[in-house]
Amino acid sequence: MHEPIDAAAVRAYLLDLQQRIVARFEALDGKPFARDAWQKPEGAALAGDGVTCILEDGALLERGGVGFSHVRGAQLPPSASAQRPQLAGRPFEALGVSLVFHPRNPYVPTVHMNVRFFVARDAQAGDIWWFGGGMDLTPFYPTEEDARHFHATCKRALDPFDATLYPRFKRWCDQYFFLKHRQEPRGIGGIFFDDFNELGFANSFALTRAVGDAFLPAYEPIVARHRDRPYGERERDFQAYRRGRYVEFNLVYDRGTLFGLQSGGRAESILMSLPPVVKWRYDWQPAPGTPEARLYTDFLPARDWV
Repeated sequence: MHEPIDAAAVRAYLLDLQQRIVARFEALDGKPFARDAWQKPEGAALAGDGVTCILEDGALLERGGVGFSHVRGAQLPPSASAQRPQLAGRPFEALGVSLVFHPRNPYVPTVHMNVRFFVARDAQAGDIWWFGGGMDLTPFYPTEEDARHFHATCKRALDPFDATLYPRFKRWCDQYFFLKHRQEPRGIGGIFFDDFNELGFANSFALTRAVGDAFLPAYEPIVARHRDRPYGERERDFQAYRRGRYVEFNLVYDRGTLFGLQSGGRAESILMSLPPVVKWRYDWQPAPGTPEARLYTDFLPARDWV
């Protein structure tokens, strides 16, 4: 007897998680998120609904998005099933919450968090399903205290399920959020997992909830430490330059972005992760010994934080 799959329970949790995070950051920023509810009708190539919550030009967040989406399709596009031929031709649904916060103050790191569920159905052969997600931190002027706190919070979320999960998901994150064309990490990592079903549905869902619920404890203390630090044009310029790496990763490598765009998803919701102000500069390197150089020498190389 296969364990039942409860997509409705996953949906209810994700909507609640989105609302809790939005409410907390509305309180921290002082500006409300705009809420954009959208729907794609049944019969479309990709049907479903979602809510995109976006805050732009706030006191804390220069741009922040928290999106929920629940999409369904008769079959995956060939680009999405090429590496998984067992999924070809199956009806599917994918639902998740994804957020990216780009704070105004360069001393407050950019952060990403995502939790999601995918199921491809087949009454005869049985459903194929998995959870995925994680969170990662992308600082511009990092501190040891922040890095250790963020990683320790991720570890505490996973340890009750299996003490081997944090080091495994941490390595996965380091490998995933890596810009191969630059040969450098996007940030200081966190945790990342995908195609995860090894604990059965109930416990895999519980693990995913633990990750989602860990976001506010992982990130909010870092915001509180740095949001009021003074900064100038030098810091803003470096922030904009490093944000370029964020854009490059999301448009070239990010699985969620690529899946959404290739499957006909809603472009505005998919691309809400991009920062509002960004710069590129030809072959630029920070001067040795500067705070900017410390990001490259002391923090971007993968290391153990807990």
